[in-house]
Amino acid sequence: MASVLGLFLGGVITAIPVVTGVAEGVSYQQKQNEEAANETRMVKFNILVSCDSKDELAEEVDNGILVVRHERVWIVPRETKDGKPVPIDPVDDIQPPLHAFAGFYIQYPDDDRSPPERGLVSTISEDPPVLNWIYIDKNTYQARHGNRTASIEHMVGEWDWTEDESAVMLDGWEGFVAVDESEVPGWEDTPWGKEGLAWALYFDKDDNGLKGRKKGRKTFEIILGRRLQSEEDQLKQMEEANKKMQVKTQGDLKSQFTAPAADRANAWKKK
Repeated sequence: MASVLGLFLGGVITAIPVVTGVAEGVSYQQKQNEEAANETRMVKFNILVSCDSKDELAEEVDNGILVVRHERVWIVPRETKDGKPVPIDPVDDIQPPLHAFAGFYIQYPDDDRSPPERGLVSTISEDPPVLNWIYIDKNTYQARHGNRTASIEHMVGEWDWTEDESAVMLDGWEGFVAVDESEVPGWEDTPWGKEGLAWALYFDKDDNGLKGRKKGRKTFEIILGRRLQSEEDQLKQMEEANKKMQVKTQGDLKSQFTAPAADRANAWKKK
């Protein structure tokens, strides 16, 4: 078959990459089939943050939890009792409480990506229980969340877990960084600044300490640990979602899951 392909394309040498490509495609499809049958990829989890820096400011990041808000991903303190984000006082009565990342892995829907990439989604609210893609902005390397239209031009994968499945990886390694956005001029006037959200999640894509991108802001290398949600919690959330008469969608996805609720000024004091 290789020689036939080679002659058809003008030479035996050209047959090698063609056959190799077919083999790789078959191999990847087998991998996808295996993952489709592996329900653990669909088990919902929260993300806990750890930081081993001795810097005193690192205490604002260590033992934190990821939350999704304002189309960005933030690190906030978590309560010691139930491990949920430390509640904050909303800027007004309309704004919902902080929502902890609560998501799972799933293939990103883009026919132009070959091979396809494993994406990461999270609920972004309790009512309605909407799912968003978690992605890395191609220009700033900041972690953000949004629908398919917002994410497709950026880095959407390959998301994975470490060998022991205890922590989150992206592009084959744990290059995550916490960046202090409160050092950006005008931060206090932004929606997130008014709520005290300061530590944003970034990915050190070039493995150079965000050179040319952190712009003097304080940064810490961090580890994103996976905390699996219990079957009881997931069942309860599913039942609550199914009771709703209508479930809105965002990003070509529907969700049946929920999650919870951080002003920097008060949060660190309660930690």
